[in-house]
Amino acid sequence: MPPEAPNQAALAAASPSPSASATTPISSRTRTIVLFLLTIVLIAVMAWLSRDRMHLDWHSLRQQFYAVSWVRVAIGIALIYLCFVLRAARWSVLLAPMRKASTWQLLPAQVLGFTGVAIFGRVADLSRPYMIARRTDSPVTTQVAIYSIERAFDLAAAATLFSLALAFAPASTPHHQAFARAGVLSIVATLLLAATAISIRLAGERLARLIERLLSPLSAKLAAKASARVLDLQSGFGAISTFGEFAAAMSLSLIMWAGIAGCYLMGTTAFRATPELAGFSISSTMLIMATGMGGSVIQLPVLGWFTQVALFATAMHALFGVPVQTATACAALIFTMTNLSVIPGGLLMARLQGSGLRGAISLQ
Repeated sequence: MPPEAPNQAALAAASPSPSASATTPISSRTRTIVLFLLTIVLIAVMAWLSRDRMHLDWHSLRQQFYAVSWVRVAIGIALIYLCFVLRAARWSVLLAPMRKASTWQLLPAQVLGFTGVAIFGRVADLSRPYMIARRTDSPVTTQVAIYSIERAFDLAAAATLFSLALAFAPASTPHHQAFARAGVLSIVATLLLAATAISIRLAGERLARLIERLLSPLSAKLAAKASARVLDLQSGFGAISTFGEFAAAMSLSLIMWAGIAGCYLMGTTAFRATPELAGFSISSTMLIMATGMGGSVIQLPVLGWFTQVALFATAMHALFGVPVQTATACAALIFTMTNLSVIPGGLLMARLQGSGLRGAISLQ
């Protein structure tokens, strides 16, 4: 018997038509490569346009790197990895009233989440509650609420350390009076933050309705998001049922941010050949760290690396008189220590979990 003729309709369906292939969406890998190349081109154009205003002494810059204390750099990076452990421990404390999870069970989500932030930008930070929800088999809404309260603890701890460091800055610190005033204002802002947290804890639903009503004339979408965030915070605060849980979470937050400040201090004082940096104080370090925190609120993929380095370098040069080439080198080193050093650990952890980085931090 002759072989059965193939079904023509099936063949037609299986073979892509010209119109279908023309409308095939560009792959995410291609979009990433195109974005990276466009970013490099943009940076090159900006550097060429500003070449007359940039007086970098490349020989001096190389000499500065030769004199860097790489032991201090290694200590700073170790402090950053310790902070990931502290973050996981704090998340475990906040999650404990609803579900028991160990620090080591939550650690991969912290490392992978911050690896995603370093590569893909701030939007990837939301991958952490999704990954923890999958790992602990718990509702995503619960983890998002903990993420919101975690942000509040971060802000409170950083503001507390920042306030104390600036308010009690040594008289020999450059711009001492300005630092002291900034410290006092920061203490007031910290107290207002604490009062806001208490208000959300006690009357979050009424506050959410008030915010939604006030913002609705401007933007219904913004009003809904702001209201939802207040309710998330209330849910997160509600999970802290005892003073011991609050004290543990706040203590971990303060220790963690002290570690981050220590990393900044290690990065600046590693430049032993530059007197302005070798003798950097804790107060000066906290001011530079505040600059980095402000620049990281909206961090774009790849391009955000250069904007944050520019912010660091500008602050060092303008406030402390650090030579521009040294300030740029120090800023690049600090950013690498605090933001990019997690990438090798994140890639290794993604490989150990048997998935690529994009798959590991997927929000699906």
